[in-house]
Amino acid sequence: MLRPLWAVVVSVGTFVAALAVPPLPARADHSGPERRALAAALDQMVADGFPGVVAYGRVDGRRWQVAAGVADRATGARARPDDRFRIASNTKAFVATVLLQLVGEGRLTLDDPVERWLLGVVRGNGTDGSRITVRQLLNQTSGIWDPTDERSFWAPYLDEHDWARVIPPRTVIAAAVAHRPAFAPGTSWGYSNTNYLVAGLIIEAVTGRGAGNEVRRRIIDPLGLSQTSFPVTDPEIHGRHLHGYDLTGRDVTTFSPSYDWTAGAMISTTDDLARFHRALFGGRLLAPAQQRELETVVPMNDSPARYGLGVQRMMVPCTAGAIPVWATDGGGPGFTSIAVTSLDHSRQLVLAGNVYDIDRDVQGQLPVPASAGSLAALQSVLCADDVR
Repeated sequence: MLRPLWAVVVSVGTFVAALAVPPLPARADHSGPERRALAAALDQMVADGFPGVVAYGRVDGRRWQVAAGVADRATGARARPDDRFRIASNTKAFVATVLLQLVGEGRLTLDDPVERWLLGVVRGNGTDGSRITVRQLLNQTSGIWDPTDERSFWAPYLDEHDWARVIPPRTVIAAAVAHRPAFAPGTSWGYSNTNYLVAGLIIEAVTGRGAGNEVRRRIIDPLGLSQTSFPVTDPEIHGRHLHGYDLTGRDVTTFSPSYDWTAGAMISTTDDLARFHRALFGGRLLAPAQQRELETVVPMNDSPARYGLGVQRMMVPCTAGAIPVWATDGGGPGFTSIAVTSLDHSRQLVLAGNVYDIDRDVQGQLPVPASAGSLAALQSVLCADDVR
């Protein structure tokens, strides 16, 4: 993902809603107003151009999963709530959690310079790993350049259609440090996938094991996330899954995750992501000191949202006033998703759609269909007074 996506999508949804785009009628069922409102929001998203959408909602002890549209345009197979999808930058919260666990074990500190663990790797053309801390990687204040902001980076995929092309993380990092940094460390905020590729290498330097293996050993297996995987080079999604599309309708499901690695290579389901969020924000994965570090936020330039360590604090506009939530999100070739949890942990939404146009994104255009349904989906679960 080239930028925190859903803050953009929610803003667009607010604008579209202000134009009085009528939502589709709620489906007739007896499972509660929140579920009916969520189902209607998903229908609206499909009507506005998302091929398929899947969601998980929870209000207090009530949980439900819904889907709308198609998982595969070629066959017409319907989207199902437990379909797998690429979670893209939601991966960052898993990686930040592993590093924070290592901090809690006394194996490194957040204020360690990158150079301590990766001698000479993050150095060149003004970028200096001795002046960048682990914390600055995780909260996106390092200033390290992100090559994936440039269309030229994507040429093997977009122009040559070499969907399985492997671009190793160290190649991405080398391209990043060949460019001048975006700003001096700690002086501003700028979203860079490179930060989390460097973080992945630090996990490996500290533990002596693969970063993906550490995510599995410390998070995936203990939480029983049976539908979650961390591919490194395999371009396929195995098992039942959503197909992913760009805005032209081209199927981009097959796509090497190599370039994204610890910045966004994971595959999951709405139910598994919801379980991870409950554990993370419920304090089950981190000691209290590291939980506070996770949730210590910095400004995201002119955005109303704030960024912690791989997580965001954002506001969901409701009739009675905006409410703060914790969120992670992700957007990459073919897929976009968001996971949101209220601060009191009583309400939760995970939402995924199977369209994301990377070519549009690198040109500064909205990479998903504009839909009031995206905001309505958030409000249907997070806004207590809006669906009664």
